[in-house]
Amino acid sequence: MQAKASCPPDGGYGWVVVVSAFMVMGLTAAVLKTFGLFFVEIQEHFDELASTISWITSVTIATFHLGAPVASSLCVKYSHRAVVITGGLLAFSGMALGFLGLSMVWMYATTGFLQGLGISFSWTPAISIVSHYFSKKRALANAIASAGECAFAFTFGPFFQWLIGQYGWKGALLIIGGIQLNICVCGILMRPLTSSCCLEASHSETPPGNGASRIEKEDKSPTTHKTFNWMLVRRPEFVLYALFGILAAMSFFVPPLFLVPLSYSLGIDESWTASLLSILAMVDFAGRLLCGWYANLHVTKTIHLLTMTITLISTSLMLLPLANNYLSLAIFTGFYGFFFGTTVAVHITVLADVVGMSNFDSALGLFMLIRSTGGFLGPPLAGLIVDMAGDYRAGFYMAGATLVLAAVFLVILDQFQQRSERGSQTNTKAEKSTLPYPSLHFLKLQ
Repeated sequence: MQAKASCPPDGGYGWVVVVSAFMVMGLTAAVLKTFGLFFVEIQEHFDELASTISWITSVTIATFHLGAPVASSLCVKYSHRAVVITGGLLAFSGMALGFLGLSMVWMYATTGFLQGLGISFSWTPAISIVSHYFSKKRALANAIASAGECAFAFTFGPFFQWLIGQYGWKGALLIIGGIQLNICVCGILMRPLTSSCCLEASHSETPPGNGASRIEKEDKSPTTHKTFNWMLVRRPEFVLYALFGILAAMSFFVPPLFLVPLSYSLGIDESWTASLLSILAMVDFAGRLLCGWYANLHVTKTIHLLTMTITLISTSLMLLPLANNYLSLAIFTGFYGFFFGTTVAVHITVLADVVGMSNFDSALGLFMLIRSTGGFLGPPLAGLIVDMAGDYRAGFYMAGATLVLAAVFLVILDQFQQRSERGSQTNTKAEKSTLPYPSLHFLKLQ
């Protein structure tokens, strides 16, 4: 039975949860991010087109997103801890069975479907429970947790390249699967919130009077809800953000997939190619922490910050294909990685701002489900464009153009929210003006 909570403690054991989520991000998203190192090896083994091999990543991404509402529902019914442990076992199974490498269909089913389901059942509850443990420091906590993806990717690039060289791509998959079993350990550390945590937080952070009850109303944890809210799809602000998510997902997984093949086409040595993924991870890590720190200052609205970072990513992707040697490719990769990190640091926080914490678990699952269409179509579409153009640069142009459209939906969402806020303020003033006596104003406020 999952423990209940009335408000997030904003610290304490929450930092243990953040560290656990940091590890989960590294053992799931970082593995997916560096899977491009296996691209050429698998392509040569099965002698298939780039678009055919791209479907492995596409199935993984789609399953990752499609499994999110299932993972969220299981978190509501059971606990985040149980779902993360299950995810670790599924991720291991996907890689261990992919080691057999029987056929392309087999690869779709194992390193595609099973690995994707394992990532979904690990990533979704890990990022969700962090948001439950934090309120005022939510942006910073999410940024630190998500930074695990880059910290691990920084070392996974050269490490996976070494594994492939020593044990072949099949042996590397088996070893990586064994490493992913550590997700289960992280899941055990994700202790459900207890009411004692909230009582302690209320006494330490809330002044005497009615402040504690106010916080309980505003920050009531979604863990007390026992149903999955499917009706969020009727809220226009959520729909707009989901459309942004679809277009963003079409783009985000393309650059890591084609960065390695692009470097090979430029005649860059394999050892230097692996370092590009490390550079990508390093600047991504810096971008997440810096943006999380800045967002925590509450100087700029998170949706404005997200719109700006998306625009900068699209610009970086449009410039990256201009690279013609290792140095220029490393510089443009660094720009792309930094701005990508700033985006990832705040996009979950923006979702929480859009729907509120009472609907966050349901919204996260639905958001991942809806944007799965983008993750499913993006890599194959980019692979098809690459095959038609005969140049890996075409994939980066496609990703950059798609992100420009994604930024448009963020602008529309911001305008919608501002109009709603102005309407609410007008209604409030109108209600106050209808109260003829000061005493009635007092009663209304009460």
